[in-house]
Amino acid sequence: MIQTAGTEKASFNYFSLLVFTAVSVTVCHANFRVKGLYSSSPVACYHQDMVIFKEEISTIGSAAKLIYQGLLSYRIDPEPLFREAGIELEQFNDPYSRFPMAKLQKLWRLCVDRTGDESFGLTVAKQMQPAALHGLGFAWLSSDTLRDALLRLVRFSRLLNTLINYKIEETADDFCLVSCGLEKWPDFAYVASDAAFAIFLRMCRITVVEEDLHPKAVYMIRPEPANSEPYKAYFSAPLYFESGVNKLVFDKTEIDKPLQMANPELARLNDETVIRYLARFDRQDIVVQVRSRIIEQLPTGMPDPAQIADSISISLRKMQRKLKEENTSYRALLEETRRELALQYMKEHRHSISEITYMLGFSEPSNFTRAFKRWTGYSPSDYRNNVASD
Repeated sequence: MIQTAGTEKASFNYFSLLVFTAVSVTVCHANFRVKGLYSSSPVACYHQDMVIFKEEISTIGSAAKLIYQGLLSYRIDPEPLFREAGIELEQFNDPYSRFPMAKLQKLWRLCVDRTGDESFGLTVAKQMQPAALHGLGFAWLSSDTLRDALLRLVRFSRLLNTLINYKIEETADDFCLVSCGLEKWPDFAYVASDAAFAIFLRMCRITVVEEDLHPKAVYMIRPEPANSEPYKAYFSAPLYFESGVNKLVFDKTEIDKPLQMANPELARLNDETVIRYLARFDRQDIVVQVRSRIIEQLPTGMPDPAQIADSISISLRKMQRKLKEENTSYRALLEETRRELALQYMKEHRHSISEITYMLGFSEPSNFTRAFKRWTGYSPSDYRNNVASD
């Protein structure tokens, strides 16, 4: 264990953030005519017996841009390294670009060799701004609490990488973010997981604005580096190397504090952006595809499962079978989606309860009231007056 003191504080121009958020949401609506999407189910870890084809695993394109900026901070020309890794710089300006994970892994190793710095991943994390996480970054900043933000990371982890997922573990006092999936890539570059957890901590620090945020502990699979000082300075927490798991441990009291920049409407709109992005590139994810079609149809009434199956070009029976393979069902997705959207709409205070009733496909306010009370234990009016207003 390594005890540390001091912290890396994140600075950020919040006015620019709000402007960029508004523009990004507007562009998303203009391009895709999004009607509102929200995901509530954590993405499960890959099964041990699942076959992984490395050429099919992809990483969000902004990861390469952060690496580029990290190399520049060492006064190193990035272009030769990117060419050697087979990554085209021309794709940087495409917000929907993705790169094969195999090429990114090669690039990470080239960067460590060229810089001679095992902690290069921490340098990359310091380049991080929320826009690099696409809509997830802005939904994160608009979340009610850090718990809410980290649960978004769990839900939308495929946005970042289609192999590595995250889960939450809780004890009476601790809230833990744990990565899973690395066992499917035995030669995974430690520098990449360093960067990922450093980025997530940086996002948490940006989100709490002026307060210092220190994890209770950081667990890493990687061996202890020859120079651990950069890790001490960055994480400002007890460090456990060669622990067999990558895990950030937070105090629950910190995780559940209300955030100054919480904005349920912006969070929901950026959730929509992420779901649209996932539906655009991840055609094999049946849960994403069905959920997106459910929400598109909700404002016109109760979505019809046969029509939804037809819209994604499969039979109703096949859709039901594929959902069962993902340990869910059409009915469960409909219920989860309605519940999550209802809670978001209630927090926004923009729509009347009658409007929310029909936006969620209910035919009568009484039907919505019964469903909402089943979900929360409150009637819609009691929830808005006594819970959502807190």
